[in-house]
Amino acid sequence: MTPDTPDRATADGSASTRADTAFHEVVIVGGGPVGLCLGVLLARRGIDVVVLEARPERTRHSRAIGIHPPARRVLAAAGVVETLAARGVELSEGRARFRGEDVARLDFDPPVLAVPQWITEQTLEARLLELAPRALRRGVRAVGVERRGSGAVVRAVSGGAEVRVAGRWVVAADGARSPLRGALGIPVLERRYPDAYLMGDFADTTADGTAAVLHLECGGIVESFPLPGGVRRWVVHTDALEADATPARLARLVQERTGAVVDPASSTMLSAFTVHERLADSMLRGRVVLIGDAAHEVSPIGGQGMTLGWLDAEAFAPLLADDVLAARYGFGSDGATVWPALWARVADGRRRAAAQAARHAGLNMALGRPLAPRLMSVRNAAFRGLYRTSAVRSWTSRRFTMQ
Repeated sequence: MTPDTPDRATADGSASTRADTAFHEVVIVGGGPVGLCLGVLLARRGIDVVVLEARPERTRHSRAIGIHPPARRVLAAAGVVETLAARGVELSEGRARFRGEDVARLDFDPPVLAVPQWITEQTLEARLLELAPRALRRGVRAVGVERRGSGAVVRAVSGGAEVRVAGRWVVAADGARSPLRGALGIPVLERRYPDAYLMGDFADTTADGTAAVLHLECGGIVESFPLPGGVRRWVVHTDALEADATPARLARLVQERTGAVVDPASSTMLSAFTVHERLADSMLRGRVVLIGDAAHEVSPIGGQGMTLGWLDAEAFAPLLADDVLAARYGFGSDGATVWPALWARVADGRRRAAAQAARHAGLNMALGRPLAPRLMSVRNAAFRGLYRTSAVRSWTSRRFTMQ
């Protein structure tokens, strides 16, 4: 294949049409927390990067909140960890509770940082604009990609017109339903779980402070996590998806299972969801790289998905930068036989990390399903004895904090 004969692919299978093509050394599709973070890491290395984001404006809907200790390392490299720490809540303790009594207590050292996703995105966007003022392009929806021998071209739509953006590398950080992954025909191993959840943010009326609490109740787990501004997130396991649920419905479920009184009028976010697990067959296709949910979607129970994506960005950023700089200064890095093996090793390591996180999330969901009162009492009594052992507490803490 030559640069003049592109291998064209679009998410809907249609043929691409010609449009003026802009060029950047790295094109990132997706301006969520993962895409923005990678953009910052590359911009700090002097790479000409552009981030294409379909949303014209950032949503304030609070989704992912957990910043685990390994993520702090990545965010420190991006120059934003102190800003986020100042705007978040540190979760230094986790408690498992049954019928109002603690079954187990864990110390998180270092702590997990809880920050609403919109604040995380806002902070990363501000940092990117400091480093590369014109890097973020909102309202640009990617619909396909054309692989070329010397790079790749993203086909997108902006304001009703076709836009083409070429790069030596294209990075798909465009979410679990990634149009670029679909356009390239990369197979996905998919699993759908039977679990459903109802989630909402309310004024914190508990006395739990900065502790994360898992209520292991017979009707299904109830999780709660502190957020900045005196807010607490509640996540309740439900028998089926309750897409039309109200804040009052969630508040009632919380009170029925835990006894905690939640004020429905204080709700700032409500969401119902089911759980899918997706693992792309490959994170690499030519000069297109998949990261974050585009490469691996894991259950949000456990809150590890966003950190996984940031660790992808950390792993691939130096490879992308070194290749771009070698090409920029004429070193011809593609001729080095070590490169394909190095890229493959990094991609394999990230896929294994995602598979491990998916297994942990699956176990978390299994422990949170409804259970008959007698069996629940027996299981929780076993937990109470088991978690008196410091080694078990330490192992569990490391697993929850991704260390």
